[in-house]
Amino acid sequence: MSETRDPRLALDFCGLRFDTPLVLLSGCVGFGEEYTRVHGFSNRDAGAICLKGTTGEARLGNQPHRVYETPDGMLNAIGLQNPGVDKVIGDILPTLDFDETRFIANVSGSSIEEYYEVTRKFDDSPIDAIEINISCPNVKEGGVAFGNDPAMSARVVETCRKATNKPLITKLSPNQTDIAGNAKGCIEAGTDAFAVINTLMGMAIDVEAKRPVIGNNQGGLSGPAIKPVALLKTHQVYQVSKAHNIPIIGQGGVMTATDAIEFMLAGASAVGVGTALFYDPLVLPRINAGIVDYLERHGHASVGELVGQLTLNGQTVRCGD
Repeated sequence: MSETRDPRLALDFCGLRFDTPLVLLSGCVGFGEEYTRVHGFSNRDAGAICLKGTTGEARLGNQPHRVYETPDGMLNAIGLQNPGVDKVIGDILPTLDFDETRFIANVSGSSIEEYYEVTRKFDDSPIDAIEINISCPNVKEGGVAFGNDPAMSARVVETCRKATNKPLITKLSPNQTDIAGNAKGCIEAGTDAFAVINTLMGMAIDVEAKRPVIGNNQGGLSGPAIKPVALLKTHQVYQVSKAHNIPIIGQGGVMTATDAIEFMLAGASAVGVGTALFYDPLVLPRINAGIVDYLERHGHASVGELVGQLTLNGQTVRCGD
């Protein structure tokens, strides 16, 4: 919709210029081309786009139902349906316009070896950065999710770090006891940035059939219902990452400019938008415009001045303090 963006929205993220702080989240826009079919939408309204989760081999995903609307949110259990990394690199990436925005690959796997191979292949591609989805179950460890075990999280990051020189973004799961401690381990293992948070696990039940609505029984809960949790987790990770200059993509229930600003004040440099697109595919330009209006009203020269400016107990915790 907007060919020109206000320069006050621009930021540096791991050495990459984002023209706005808004990032389209993995799984919500396919492989970067889906929303270009919506009249009035432009990839230029996003600072970056995270591609759909990609594995080593093609996956068909879970049985239906895969998506279900809930009060103030949405459950999904897609099951990482994707054509495999070779197809993504060979057939999909050449169709993307890298002059429009930044594109971030999302790497998923069921073993350390798979994470390494997929990351290695994306390293030899035009992709701008790589996001690691560590919420996947480790089949060799009885299905325990990598992201819920700090030691396994760090191993995945360390392994992927060896496979690429591109910016590495670790997507943290909220379904763990100590997200700040996990983040610290991932920093030591070599992550360049974080995405906070992934979905919360939830369920919906068909009372007439007396069974779960989602074919996989449970799914990831996203949307406004999880925003308070996401804000808290973002701020907790920020307390660990700020000293190391590790930026955060804050995400979870962002529907408006006010939501996006909350995440930046809590410590996020960029803000993810996902479920909101299902409600309103043209929400990005409105959020961008709302952020600019806020900057003008509060006398800020750029979105970077908002990061971490949350006042706690009468004191503002400033970036780098």
